[in-house]
Amino acid sequence: MTAAVRELLDILDLERLETDLFRGACQKNGWPRVFGGQVVAQALVAASRTVDTARPPHSLHAYFLLGGDPGVPIVYEVERIRDGGSFTTRRVKAVQHGRAIFAMSVSFHAGEAGFDHATAMPDVPPPEDLADAGSFVAAGRETDDIIVPPLKFAYFTQKWPIQLRPVEVERYRSRAPRAPRFHVWMRAAETLPDDPAIHRAVLAYASDMTLLDSTLIAHGCTVFDPEIQSASLDHALWFHRPVKADEWLLYAQDSPSASGALGFARGAIFSRDGRLVASVAQEGLIRPRDR
Repeated sequence: MTAAVRELLDILDLERLETDLFRGACQKNGWPRVFGGQVVAQALVAASRTVDTARPPHSLHAYFLLGGDPGVPIVYEVERIRDGGSFTTRRVKAVQHGRAIFAMSVSFHAGEAGFDHATAMPDVPPPEDLADAGSFVAAGRETDDIIVPPLKFAYFTQKWPIQLRPVEVERYRSRAPRAPRFHVWMRAAETLPDDPAIHRAVLAYASDMTLLDSTLIAHGCTVFDPEIQSASLDHALWFHRPVKADEWLLYAQDSPSASGALGFARGAIFSRDGRLVASVAQEGLIRPRDR
């Protein structure tokens, strides 16, 4: 198993300090702030450990309050809001240096029979026809065939536990404004343990990797440009069907709106066979600033 995937599994294995109190380590990736997907995934693990495994999560709604410090662990406080006949609700607060940096509500639901429909998966090239984001960016940088700022180059070429294969690679070759849509195939870089809770947590982690960046496609920018101050503000995730995060998933993203220095994006995550397994929504700060 690669070091990046092993590190991800390790940080998702939270230390229990008390009945509803957990502590999680941070990734050592050299970034000045904790990656938001890590906090979402760890908070989901913390909440799930206070609920019977027969009642999986169906939705979470989170707010990023402060940038996390990657140099110290994060403490997760779980509050048991409700244990009902069909639904269970938990609230999670993430704390560093005595301050809340993140808050999330999670709802769990016992499986039931009912109506079933889903939107169709977009028609895009399969992952086998596409290059990994890291290798594509690195090769293009060497031949001047690609336009990416240094931070984006570092982001895509570092060893992530998630493989990304973008479909619309032309956005990396030009700063021309484009329709605010983006598709990327993604999966864990190694086979994961056969535990549905781990696959849901890894999906939550991956769901934050590219979504906010889609809010700037229409403006020919990226969240890594020095003239953009960016930060995720909230994150919502709905689990519709069982998911295998170590198999290829198509993340279809679009941005219906940007205004007042805020960008809104939404995503639909499909399994390789076309099942809609999850939906995502996020709003973030995309503030123009002087270099």
